This record gives sequence, structure tokens and C-alpha cells, in this order.
Amino acid sequence: MDQGGCPGSRSLDFSKDDNADNNAAPVEINSELRQWPIQMHLVSPQAPYFQGADVILVADCCAFAIGAFHQEFLKGKAIAIACPKLDDGQEVYVEKIKSWCEDANINTLSVMIMEVPCCMGLLSLAQQAVGQSSRKVPLESVVISLRGEIVQREWVN
Repeated sequence: MDQGGCPGSRSLDFSKDDNADNNAAPVEINSELRQWPIQMHLVSPQAPYFQGADVILVADCCAFAIGAFHQEFLKGKAIAIACPKLDDGQEVYVEKIKSWCEDANINTLSVMIMEVPCCMGLLSLAQQAVGQSSRKVPLESVVISLRGEIVQREWVN
């Protein structure tokens, strides 16, 4: 059956590939989340947790694709999440990212996106904001596969 359309909307079922031991006892893993709120429309660039921070801007789906997201990517960082395909009013995101650079004096900005084409918009917004900023901040791009593997990780400026 051809589902056509956006590759990010194509239905995939990974459960057939699941080799995990379903009888294993669950392991409790502590959250590395240090703040609230996290949705890009709700965060304030002036919030104290952004001041001088390493910030990670994450496409909504990424944390669900990566099993160890908290330990591998979130630990020690301030976070904001967004969906470049579904969020309205993304022009506000450019201003908030620019404010992180200029007003919060963030240390670094990592943008984590999925490998689907629609996710590239989030990286584009970050590049636009950092490019407009009077203060240059190192910008990292992290691209994640639909199965949660790192496809590409590089500093883009």
C-alpha cells in the first residue's frame, strides 16, 4: 500500500524488530530535566536556567526515538522543544533564539532534529537566529534516525 506524502508522516512499525527481553525488570533512570516549561512557545529567553547555559533545542520526536536521551543529550543543559512541521508562529522562535544568544549569553546551542525533511526547518530557524545575532554562538546540528541512531553530528558555524 502506497502511503505517499511526507516521509515524516509515513507509518512504520518497529515492533517486529523488537529483541528486548520483555520479562526484564524495569530500571529506574533519573530525569535530567532541570527546568519548566520546555515548549519553545512557553519558554522565556530571560529565564535564569538559560543564562550562560549550553542549550539544546530539540524537535519533539527526538526524545522518544532515543532511549537514553536524558543521559546522553539533556544532562547539564537547558532545553526547549518544538515541532518545525506542526508549530504555528515559528517567527517567534527566531527572536527567542536570538535573545538566547544576545541576552542570556548562552554558551552553545545544539539543535537536534529527526532525519525527515520537515525537521530541517528547526535547524534553519536556529541558523537564521544565530546569523542575525550580534553575538556568535557555536551551533551544533544533531540528526537522529527514525530508530534513534545519530545519523550526523557536526558544528555548523
